[in-house]
Amino acid sequence: MSELEPAFIVAAMLAAIAVGTGKGGVPMIGMLSVPIMSLVMSPIAAAGLLLPVYVVSDMFGVYAYRREFSRRNLAILMPAAALGVGIGWATASIVSEPLVMLLVGVIGLSFCMYRWFWSGGGTAKPADVPRGVFWGALSGFTSFVSHAGAPPYQMYVVPQRLPKMVYAGTSTILFAAINVMKLPPYWALGQLGIGNLRIAAMLLPIAIAGTFLGVWLTRRIPELIFYRVVVAALFLLSLKLVFDGVTGLGLV
Repeated sequence: MSELEPAFIVAAMLAAIAVGTGKGGVPMIGMLSVPIMSLVMSPIAAAGLLLPVYVVSDMFGVYAYRREFSRRNLAILMPAAALGVGIGWATASIVSEPLVMLLVGVIGLSFCMYRWFWSGGGTAKPADVPRGVFWGALSGFTSFVSHAGAPPYQMYVVPQRLPKMVYAGTSTILFAAINVMKLPPYWALGQLGIGNLRIAAMLLPIAIAGTFLGVWLTRRIPELIFYRVVVAALFLLSLKLVFDGVTGLGLV
C-alpha cells in the first residue's frame, strides 16, 4: 500500500501515537503499533519501519525517567536481553514469527490467569538472577522477532510490585537498550531501507508528542489502577497474539 493512501496515513499516525505513549510509561500500548501497521503492510515490514520511531522516542522516555528505575533489574535484564537479541538474529532465517507470537501470547495469558486466580495476596518477589536471565533473554528474543518483548518482561517484573514510576522507568530504559541492540541486525537483514527511514522521520513528531502524553498519564494514574491496567492490557494483547499466531500457523 502506498504511503500516500489515507488508510496508510491513519494507521501510521495511530501507530506512532501508540509507540510514543508506550515509551511514556502507559502499559503495553506500544505493542499495538505493529498490529496497527500490519493492517496496511506485512508485519515484518511494519517492524522495520517502526524501529527508528521506537529508538528516537526512547530517548525522550529515558530522559523523562532518568531518576526513576531499578538498577538491579537493569543490571540483570540488559545482558540477558542482549543474549536474546543475538539468538533472534542468529535464527532469523528459520524462526517462525507466528510461532513466536503464539508462544508469547500463551506466556502472557498464563501470567494473567495466575495473577487473577492463584497468586492471592502473596508477598512481592525480589529481583533475582536465574529468573531475570531467563525472562530477560526471552524478552530480547521476542522483541527482536516481533516487537513483543513485554509479556516475558512482565512475568519477571510485575510480581516484584515495584512503585509504578520505577516500574515504568525500568521498562522504558530496558526496551530503549533492546531497540538500540536491534539496529545492526535489522540493518543487516535489510529492514531499515531509505524509504522506511524517510517515513519514520515524518512520524517522529507524533511519537515524541505521544511520549510526553504517556508520562503525563502515568504520573496521574493511581498505583493500584496502574497495575490493573498493566495486567488487563497484557491479557488483551496476549489474546491478540494467540489469535495471530494460530491464524499464521494455519491452525484455524
